[in-house]
Amino acid sequence: MIVGRFAVQRRHIWLVLALLAGGINGAYAQDALTGRVSSNEEGAMEGVLVSAKKDGASITTTVATDAQGRYSFPAGRIEPGKYAISIRAVGYKLDGPKTVDVPTGTTATADLQLSKVKNLVPQLSNGEWLLSLPGADKQKAFLTLCVGCHTLQRVLTSNHDAAEFEQVFLRMARYSPGSTPTHPQPLLPGPRGERPAVTGAAAKAAAEFLASVSLGNSEAAEYPLKTLPRPKGRSTKVVITEYDLPRRNALAHDVIVDRDGKVWYSDFGAQVVGVMDPKTGATKDIAIPVVRPDQPKGGLDIEFDPDGNPWLAMMYQAAIAKIDRKTHDVSVFPFPGDWISPSAQASMVSPMHSNVDGKVWTNNQEDHSSYRLDLASGKFENLGPAKTPDGKQIRAYGMPSDQQNNLYQLEFGGGHIGRRDAKTREVTVWPTSGALTRPRRGRVDEQNRLWFAEYGGNAIGMFDPKTGAIKEWQMSTPWSAPYDVVAIRNGAEAWTGSMLTDQVSRIDTATGEVIDYLLPRTTNIRRVFVDSSTERPVLWIGSNHGASIVKVEPLD
Repeated sequence: MIVGRFAVQRRHIWLVLALLAGGINGAYAQDALTGRVSSNEEGAMEGVLVSAKKDGASITTTVATDAQGRYSFPAGRIEPGKYAISIRAVGYKLDGPKTVDVPTGTTATADLQLSKVKNLVPQLSNGEWLLSLPGADKQKAFLTLCVGCHTLQRVLTSNHDAAEFEQVFLRMARYSPGSTPTHPQPLLPGPRGERPAVTGAAAKAAAEFLASVSLGNSEAAEYPLKTLPRPKGRSTKVVITEYDLPRRNALAHDVIVDRDGKVWYSDFGAQVVGVMDPKTGATKDIAIPVVRPDQPKGGLDIEFDPDGNPWLAMMYQAAIAKIDRKTHDVSVFPFPGDWISPSAQASMVSPMHSNVDGKVWTNNQEDHSSYRLDLASGKFENLGPAKTPDGKQIRAYGMPSDQQNNLYQLEFGGGHIGRRDAKTREVTVWPTSGALTRPRRGRVDEQNRLWFAEYGGNAIGMFDPKTGAIKEWQMSTPWSAPYDVVAIRNGAEAWTGSMLTDQVSRIDTATGEVIDYLLPRTTNIRRVFVDSSTERPVLWIGSNHGASIVKVEPLD
């Protein structure tokens, strides 16, 4: 018995020694593809994003290099076949190899060589443009409004003079927010049909500033282009999966995952709700009926009700819709015609706690009124806009409801949070830390606390209704401009995304540590959804201008 036990122990010792002797090869034995990324300027390069896309496939997988410049694709992430390889490392380009064959049963190796680019302009994120521009942050802040429809590169490489820029401002006001340069959607003309344009002294100042810094203008001032540092440490421990949508003009605004693991998204520019199988990437489009044919198409907010059915805010169609999650049948609830004008829009819907009182909240973004749908009768109630104690209207954007189905209203145009009592209809208002923190969207956690993104404050916040106190966490990257936030694990961790820096951020709320995960390409991030049912959280977002859905999986 003693001899047998010693023999088993000896085999264990030899196994451990063999793994240690294997070094890197042993550590990467379960990988499908691995290699080292380097350049003549830096040698081994940390924080380079390496992407692999199989020929003919719609799914791209991305990993990041570690401190030794190593990258690895786990065997379960990519299957055998020929792959196109691409990288993201600002200031660098991939010299080669640009394709790799991944065999069956063994690990493929591809060491990648990078070289410096001569022109940084095509690689800059919106946030890096704002870092680079001369002038005070206050002077540049208006540019954060531009990225909803296009990148700042389009603006800052144009050759317009100041007078021409003013004409551009007027023209842009004639298109809906669900427009892009390749898919413009004109608004109806009329006294309230167009979006408010920048005019007067503000327009003149903005136009003169843009003309003075646009690189396409021969008279523009020269300034150095600045870049953000590449990821390092924990920010490199991630796997990112991007699913291309079959309609290449799809605008995946909000992405959410149902109880069966199916991925749903709202299309900001079309009468469609998509549902995707993340195992295969196969997508089905569910047609949403058109209510107002002459108005722009598309939906914004998509949320689940207590039964798991998605509800959609139908924007300029001035309606909300319920989709049966099993049959995909669609029920539409149009706003009463005498309440609305050509610019009426339902941007938000809040059915999450409709089981409390049989009511679903929504809004008319035109005048910031709160509407409430009674599910039993199918009729709407108009509660009007919320107001601050001094009588000013709260220009609310995000509208999450709490566990009692009271409605929060986040003042994107200022710095307040309002809460409308579901029973009394009364509104209570709390100020955030500044007049222009610009709370945008948010969620209520398990403790009934409101988490919200401060688009103008470069922070996220948490409001505790028990104490009336607000706590804030600053983002680590300038010009992050968070759009949405969700807290998980009883508030121990919060996730948000940037419309400007192509990063998603993970915040430890106890320590304030922020881990930024860079995405492999320009990504106009809106809604963030976190699946916390697994051992590690999984973040889902839409690439609103990239016609794709993105999954972010941290490895720690």
